[in-house]
Amino acid sequence: MAQNPTQLLAEAMADVSVVLLVSAALTPLFRRLRQPQVIAEIITGIALGPSLLGLLPGNLPHRLFPPAVRPDLAAIAQVGILLFMFLVGWQMNAAEIRRSKNAVLGLSLASITLPFVTGLLLATWLFHDHAEVAGHRVGESAFVLFVGTAMAITAFPVLARIILEHRLQMTRAGVLALGSAAIGDVLAWCMLAVVSAVAVSDGPGKLLGIVGYSALYVVVLVVAVRPLVRLLVVRATRNGDVSPLLLGVFASGAFLAGYVTNQIGLDAIFGAFSFGLIMPREAHRSLQLRVRIPMEHVTALLLPVFFVSTGLAVDVTRLGGGGVLELLAICGVASLGKLLGGTGAARLSGLSWRESRTVGFLMNTRGLTELIVLNAGVTMGVLDGRMFTMMVIMALVTTAMAGPFVPHLPYARADEAVTAEPTEPAEPLERSER
Repeated sequence: MAQNPTQLLAEAMADVSVVLLVSAALTPLFRRLRQPQVIAEIITGIALGPSLLGLLPGNLPHRLFPPAVRPDLAAIAQVGILLFMFLVGWQMNAAEIRRSKNAVLGLSLASITLPFVTGLLLATWLFHDHAEVAGHRVGESAFVLFVGTAMAITAFPVLARIILEHRLQMTRAGVLALGSAAIGDVLAWCMLAVVSAVAVSDGPGKLLGIVGYSALYVVVLVVAVRPLVRLLVVRATRNGDVSPLLLGVFASGAFLAGYVTNQIGLDAIFGAFSFGLIMPREAHRSLQLRVRIPMEHVTALLLPVFFVSTGLAVDVTRLGGGGVLELLAICGVASLGKLLGGTGAARLSGLSWRESRTVGFLMNTRGLTELIVLNAGVTMGVLDGRMFTMMVIMALVTTAMAGPFVPHLPYARADEAVTAEPTEPAEPLERSER
């Protein structure tokens, strides 16, 4: 029997309230453990799903989050993540990335290549015990390439949120890590498209189409959309007072850009992020009160729903006792590949050892992006239940590692946060160790 749409909407609102309350309750606990808020939100999603709540009698995850309600939760969550990525792009120090483009590209390639290669070697060892999924044999090339790609992932939205929470977005280490993760994630999605083609014998045409349409999208964004946005901002701020209508205009632009990149074959978050990148920087201060700050408040409410909507599909109870050695190997290879590649490349780019270590642990965060990739692996029939579970645990472990080792800078004044550009970024990184 079809449920009343009004009833479904009411249940979705009740679910949102549960998510926000549980996340708010867990956040102070994880902050005491030097963990970012994102860890509390991911744990909230997993705890409310079959991994913890599902262990209790009564099929509570199904009762609390009925399947008919989950599409509504996913839509709410997508609004939050797209607005958040738009803000990250808008607040990003693009000038610093241009000045450090060689370092950004070098770090991005190093933080992908080393974990990818070590992941290939590990997957060759693991394949024998995970060669069958749902009664059919997995192609070894598809399995090995997929595990290597999963090892190379850096969770761009999670890394961006950690950088903002730790106030590192105006430091050289933060800018370098964020720019490298942005490039690296685009490459990782392309790698995933290649793996998908291998797994389903779809050919290379899909990958070539993504590259071509992505190039066209960038050209249109820079040549046509950016001048229009600049003209709109100049006219809207001419009298010193910003119309609140700009909030809706910019939000709609982020959503539309996300739709376009999704149609291309990339994740929608790259569309919202790229739209934020083309925003004029000189008018940023005048737009804070009417646009940026209200949008930050909205994302703070919606992001927990984003993590929960995906975490509900994760079941960590599938791991048996025999997988402990494999789990340790997966976590060790994943961490060492990212830490060595990221730290080494950052050091070669001129950063201090302290800053380089910070970059290495930032690039080691995988979080939600990894969960999305792993679910794709299940859909493609590449991962069995135990392998999926171990990779999920690896994603949480590597993300949680950033908390104790990434410095947390003190708050700056609002005007400094917008206009300041550190002349010696190493100093605040050296001083902040709480």
